[in-house]
Amino acid sequence: MTLAYIALGANLGDPLATLHAALGGLAGLGELQAVSRLYRTAPVGGPPGQPDYLNAVAALETRLAPLALLDALQALEAQAGRTRTVRWEARTLDLDLLLYGGEVLASERLSVPHPRAWERAFVLAPLADLAPDLAHPVSGETVRQALARAGTAGVTAALQSNWPECRTE
Repeated sequence: MTLAYIALGANLGDPLATLHAALGGLAGLGELQAVSRLYRTAPVGGPPGQPDYLNAVAALETRLAPLALLDALQALEAQAGRTRTVRWEARTLDLDLLLYGGEVLASERLSVPHPRAWERAFVLAPLADLAPDLAHPVSGETVRQALARAGTAGVTAALQSNWPECRTE
């Protein structure tokens, strides 16, 4: 089993319901170990006028190899109605493989660790809920250090009574 960290985001349709369904889908890919708090975040990049996102991070123990996990994540996105027409456009569901154990992978289809994860507060804040001292496998910078550098402008905890309680490993 390998511990993978997966970022979840949605800003179209019913984002909360979509993220709940995504957690159920992730649980079918292995053993869900932890789920961060839910965050409301301003869109970064992409076309102007997008609604805010709901974001979280899940820790998943999985037997799937990295590319098989990517395929499974993209299948969950497709089930949620995700289309890919414009880069960083609004979306019903976005699932990004942030880390896969301590592996470093680079291919046309997949880069792990996620190439922009340590730059984005909307990823770092929920990841810090789960593993603040987790170090980037290449730079060695911890999630806590990266979040302090990135800042938290545009990222706020979204209190949702029906979201799973944040569990850490």
